Amino acid sequence: MHSGPPQKAKAALKNPLLYTSLALGVALLYVGWIFFGRWQENRALEQRAAEKRRAADQQTVESLGGKRLEIQSFYASPGMVRRGETVQLCYGVANAKKVKLEPPVGPVWPSYSRCLDVSPTKYTTYTLTVEDGQGNSKSATLTIRVR
Repeated sequence: MHSGPPQKAKAALKNPLLYTSLALGVALLYVGWIFFGRWQENRALEQRAAEKRRAADQQTVESLGGKRLEIQSFYASPGMVRRGETVQLCYGVANAKKVKLEPPVGPVWPSYSRCLDVSPTKYTTYTLTVEDGQGNSKSATLTIRVR
């Protein structure tokens, strides 16, 4: 029984499945390398953006007084009035626990920006005093001229 001529074993290099598998593997490695590179680049960009945000946040904290007890603003608008007119007395403080205004014109408390309406009848000097939790204090004075 002879079934025909003997079959030769296919050479491994003539197998199309081998070539397509290798090509697919190379393509997957290339795509993986691109994704990894972009991931690394995005991570570096995010870290730089976070550093910039931290620097901006630090600058904002410093502009609002940082950790120091500060009277950031204390002014009257307008600075000169006629008798019976109202003027706005404004103040801004940082890191204060107590705020006191002499002579008293109403309730005051720690605030970055707060204004009170006052109606002085004569030249009046106001004194703003702030205290922190450790017993430190600062004061500022302001005179409103009345004509």
